[in-house]
Amino acid sequence: MPDWLFDRSTVIALAIAGGVFSILASLASAQGWANPQQYKMLNRAAYVCMAVSMILFIGAGLFGLGGQAQ
Repeated sequence: MPDWLFDRSTVIALAIAGGVFSILASLASAQGWANPQQYKMLNRAAYVCMAVSMILFIGAGLFGLGGQAQ
C-alpha cells in the first residue's frame, strides 16, 4: 500500500471532506437548493468519506503506519 494512504494528513482531509459534504447536504435539504435525490447523494458521499477516514485511522493504528503530518 502507498505510504500516503495511511498518513495523518490524508485521514484528516477525508474527515474534513466528509464534514463539508454533510453540511452541504443539510443546507441543501433545509434551504431547498436541490432535489431530494441530489442531497441524498451528497449525504452518501459524506458517509463514504468519513467511513474511509475511520478505516484508514484504525488501519494506521493497528499496523503502526502513518505518522506526523509535515
